[in-house]
Amino acid sequence: MTENRIEQLTTEPENLTFEQAFARLEEIVEKMETGEQTLENALADFEEARLLARRCARLLEQAELKVRQLSGEDLIDPELEI
Repeated sequence: MTENRIEQLTTEPENLTFEQAFARLEEIVEKMETGEQTLENALADFEEARLLARRCARLLEQAELKVRQLSGEDLIDPELEI
């Protein structure tokens, strides 16, 4: 992976919407599932996927916080409910 690609990966995901980041993540997963990539390309895609997943998680956390603020209530965590 070139330095230019590494630099691009560390800044580009931050400009994506959730939908854009998730769609790109799905593309990468489909490409990796074929198993037809070189090791270098697979590693580059893995790194990009990691950054995209982090971006998606961050956006979901922000959305959850906004919902809590707008509703004036804490959301119930479904994993804690039994």
